[in-house]
Amino acid sequence: MDDKLRSWVDESCPQEIRGRQFGFSGGRKDPIADPAFQRWFDACRERGFTVPDWPEQYGGAGFNQNQARDLRNALRSLQAPAPLVGMGTTMIGPTLLEHGNDAQKAQHLPGIARGEVRWCQGYSEPGAGSDLASLNTRAADDGDNYLINGSKIWTSGADMADWIFCLVRTDPDAPKHEGISFVLFPMDQPGVSVKPITLINGQSPFCECFFDDVLAAKANLIGKENRGWTVAKRLLQHERSFVSGGTGMGGPPLLDVLKNYADDDPVARDVVTQLEMDGAAFKLTQRRATEENTDAGTPTYATSTFKYVGTEIARRRMEATIGMLGTQGTGWGGNEFTSDELSATRSWLFGKALTIAGGSSEVQLNIIAKRVLGLPD
Repeated sequence: MDDKLRSWVDESCPQEIRGRQFGFSGGRKDPIADPAFQRWFDACRERGFTVPDWPEQYGGAGFNQNQARDLRNALRSLQAPAPLVGMGTTMIGPTLLEHGNDAQKAQHLPGIARGEVRWCQGYSEPGAGSDLASLNTRAADDGDNYLINGSKIWTSGADMADWIFCLVRTDPDAPKHEGISFVLFPMDQPGVSVKPITLINGQSPFCECFFDDVLAAKANLIGKENRGWTVAKRLLQHERSFVSGGTGMGGPPLLDVLKNYADDDPVARDVVTQLEMDGAAFKLTQRRATEENTDAGTPTYATSTFKYVGTEIARRRMEATIGMLGTQGTGWGGNEFTSDELSATRSWLFGKALTIAGGSSEVQLNIIAKRVLGLPD
């Protein structure tokens, strides 16, 4: 680990926010409320550490992969929270760096790096989930703009988002994969309506979105018209790379649960040991794959392997946690449960979504069979 980076993090990150998760995704609708975290965010933004591996001209630090990993390790070792998360940094930002033109990069990337704009993803529709290319949201030619009509579902954070990256059908007569375009447009305009969806864990991270004559500037078409499927697939690889890292999914640390609830149970100790070994092996494999893919940073079809395995490990971790908690893992509220126990229950319930979000486990297995193993259709 870079000693200078570690020293900077230690000096700059306030003690009172260490070990806490803030999940700041940028934008005006959900601003930072904690003054200490605001100081930490401002310090990171000034040095380009909100997006350290982006070019300096777009608000990053210009780090290579090793330097960015050193920074992540420094944050982790000192329990410093990530200054900025969300779809801007993990999905649309990396996609624009690869597929956006200079004007699009200059317009959108600095706002992401500064935490000024929050993004959401307009992919799935009520009749186009796993078979995403069957989408029906239309984009009609309207001079310098497209006129968008249709709907999206399971749109994470749409109620808090400033902009959306969206798949639309620009040629209804073309084969379904060839008539799709990838466009960006602001959410705060006439014709956009958003309805949150309440999940079984009581939260509403997903939304339905409805578009009625919504305008998307043609200047914000990413790639070529009717050729958006290529851009969309690459963004999904960035998404799956991010989702596959979520092996914790919230709740108390697994080793703490073992110590406090089941330390005298040899079966529980064996389960936890295997999960910790699997998690460590998974992270090392991810790191090796990323280092071998020096040109693009994010692996290509291998991300489906990581997404599948990562979410399976996460599911197993939460099942083990609930099993060790026993009846204390069944709480929804009340003084008889600790905050960690309540968090574990809700994280376990939300964990079911990760085997679907970003492409279901079944879809990932199909991709692995076709694109990684080369098996016939």
